[in-house]
Amino acid sequence: MMDNKQIKEDLKKKSFKEPEKYYPTKALSELGYRLNHCKSCKRIFYSIEKSDLCGDPVCSGGFRFIGNTPARNKLDYIEAWKTFAAILKKRGYTEIPRYPVVARWREDEYWVGASIYDFQPYVVSGEVEPPANPLVVPQFCMRFNDVDNIGITGAHYSCFIMQGQHAFVPAKDYNKDQYLKDLHEWFVKGIGVPKEELFIQPDSWAGGGNAGVSLEFFSRGLEIANQVYMQWEATPTGLKDLSIKVLDMGQGQERVAWFSQGASTSYETTFPAVCKKLYAAAGIKADKELMKRFLPYASYLNIDEVENIDKAWKSVANKVGIGSAELKKQILPLAALYSVGEHARALLVALSDGALPSNVGGGYNLRIILRRALSFIDQYRWKLDLKDICDWHAAYLKPLFPELSESLEEVHKILDVEREKYNATKEKSRQIVERLLKEEITEQKLLQLYDSQGISPELIREEAAKLDKKVSVPENFYSMVSELHEKKEQVHATAREEKLDLKDVPATEALYFDDYLKTSNEGKVLKIIGNNVVLDKTVAYPTSGGQVHDVGMINGQLLVAVFKQGNVIVHALKDKPSFKVGDKAKVEVDKERRKQLAQHHTATHIISAAARKVLGNHVNQAGAKKTVEKAHLDITHYENVSDEELKKIEEEANKIVKKKIVVNKFFLPRNEAEKRYGVRIYQGGAVPGKKLRIVEIEGTDVECCGGTHLNNTSEADEIKILKSSKIQDGIVRLTFTAGKALQKEQKASSGILEEAARLLDVKPDEVPARANELFEKWKKARKAAKKGDRMDANELKLTAKERWEGDPLAKTAEVLSTQPEHIINTLKRFLNELDGFKKKS
Repeated sequence: MMDNKQIKEDLKKKSFKEPEKYYPTKALSELGYRLNHCKSCKRIFYSIEKSDLCGDPVCSGGFRFIGNTPARNKLDYIEAWKTFAAILKKRGYTEIPRYPVVARWREDEYWVGASIYDFQPYVVSGEVEPPANPLVVPQFCMRFNDVDNIGITGAHYSCFIMQGQHAFVPAKDYNKDQYLKDLHEWFVKGIGVPKEELFIQPDSWAGGGNAGVSLEFFSRGLEIANQVYMQWEATPTGLKDLSIKVLDMGQGQERVAWFSQGASTSYETTFPAVCKKLYAAAGIKADKELMKRFLPYASYLNIDEVENIDKAWKSVANKVGIGSAELKKQILPLAALYSVGEHARALLVALSDGALPSNVGGGYNLRIILRRALSFIDQYRWKLDLKDICDWHAAYLKPLFPELSESLEEVHKILDVEREKYNATKEKSRQIVERLLKEEITEQKLLQLYDSQGISPELIREEAAKLDKKVSVPENFYSMVSELHEKKEQVHATAREEKLDLKDVPATEALYFDDYLKTSNEGKVLKIIGNNVVLDKTVAYPTSGGQVHDVGMINGQLLVAVFKQGNVIVHALKDKPSFKVGDKAKVEVDKERRKQLAQHHTATHIISAAARKVLGNHVNQAGAKKTVEKAHLDITHYENVSDEELKKIEEEANKIVKKKIVVNKFFLPRNEAEKRYGVRIYQGGAVPGKKLRIVEIEGTDVECCGGTHLNNTSEADEIKILKSSKIQDGIVRLTFTAGKALQKEQKASSGILEEAARLLDVKPDEVPARANELFEKWKKARKAAKKGDRMDANELKLTAKERWEGDPLAKTAEVLSTQPEHIINTLKRFLNELDGFKKKS
């Protein structure tokens, strides 16, 4: 299969030869545009007047709108969206609210990188209706591939708003000419660009398994928008017509405001109020005359497009009329300040939408920009706090995105924790760096130190300078880090499932969705492969969504496992079936097991809601497992869960149980479910299909889920959280139990606690204190023994008898750093070894 680059090149070759076949040339002609050929890049383009050069800044001489914009309407950042939406509304488009930047509805992406991501894959494929058609959306997007350019070029962002113009229609209704005219009216009437100032350049696009031709819109060197006519699916055999043709226009809101005002940098027009406060707090005043001369050529410093960055700086300095060193001295502090402002805005949006900084996955990108911002603040000794900057951004963006202001309290907490982690890393790093500076610090070493230990190159350079040593940091360092991390994370996991020949077997009708109490049914045998049986319908639940399968009987034979292959449910019997294809078969699943699994699954949803209430709105499910004995829920959280918080979550969960809340289970079309509940319903990950099964605990929690669930929260009986543990950066596991399993757990725990109390010769509630004393004295004695020292036998006596108010078993397990089931063996080992130390003393 061709890669995206090759698809784009092939499309360009075809479409450039016959533009009238691929592009909306009829509309272009009616609007007065003529075809030209660029003598510089040799590509075709359209303009009102004859021209030898296209609109691309490389061909036309950089950004020429700064201080000299042709736009008649000066739009600020907020007006840029409101005006665009108003004009397109008059032309039949519906404005919809933005989606979160965390793409929970997609399996292939963590971040939303373009407005079309909102509608992939299901709307684009025609499987699901769009929320409106045609539509416009102000979609925040996250991209981290060129972090090093932020602040320098005046136009790069890790977080930006893509103003999307979209339509999803059958081929017969697809009207490229109309879509072009709709957008053109926005340029001419909304921004007020004279037609003579617009240069329209044909191009092509490929991505996300789709492809199309496109038009890029330039004015005075700046690309304002890109209108893609997505018409094909990329397959191994070539391009195939999409059943639904898609309009995918995206324009950066940041560019619209920048261009319309003709300001020296887009940051001053994207967050003007914030820039003023940044300048004041940092004591920096931008040299507007220098910036006016520099910014038209700033795009030449795009680190992704130049081979020799030092040479590029010298070239730009020459054009500006200033020495390279002096230019850097003037520009780099400003670039750093703009980066701090931009990164703070990105953090505000991402954290408000439920993302968390971490060392893995998409959260790694957030931590990169967070620590880059903190590094700049430290490097220039600015009295700036990221929390304050987030407040400034939220206030400015409130007319469009009030939800950002509502999230500030949580954002502050997360930033405080991250600052503490950064400071701890920084202190530890100084000691490491001192040792490392005795040897050569290579580029590879810099990357390794940042990726594995979080040591920033700025800190290494700073420490090296104190020792009169020079450390060279690549200009594109942070882009290199992101790339390195992406490569490390490209591990493809394959689901373990038995592959059977089920060709031509129809989908199984699942009967377990409506009521977990339905535990038997009669079905027709469709296929038998060895001990595996497929029926036309079944109540038996297959292992999926972290919940283990049902067991029971089929026609009196033991049913030992149930699994799903595609949309077919397979029953695994202990022995070969005594019945044949075409027979009727009665399925009976174990009622007690079914109830216990339903209790644990509904308890998972209850604890998720309780954790969100106690810990904050950032909490999302990162994984879950439900077995008969116990269950666990992995949640996103920025620090360990304290004992007090754990107690509050358990109390809140049991309040939900005692409220006897109805648990509703029903199917909804995907677009209706998302419209009604938002994309937060995808707690267990992306779910395929036109229809989604919704599990709603009224007024408490709503999730898309295919598991067996109780009919009322009271049926969970009681929930007990056994422990919490950090399983990776930014993810905490809550292990719990409910129903009869809880009773068994309590009985077992009581036995363990009684045995521990007997071993330590204390009361049960005194076990944690005595266990802690034993552990500390064991460590001390072991250390003395290694040194060959003797200890007084009295020093090794156990005397602690303090009472523990909480769960003594959980606390004892924590003290001994072990699982509850291992407490007795651990205590016996420590006691025996301590007894040996006493005899030697």
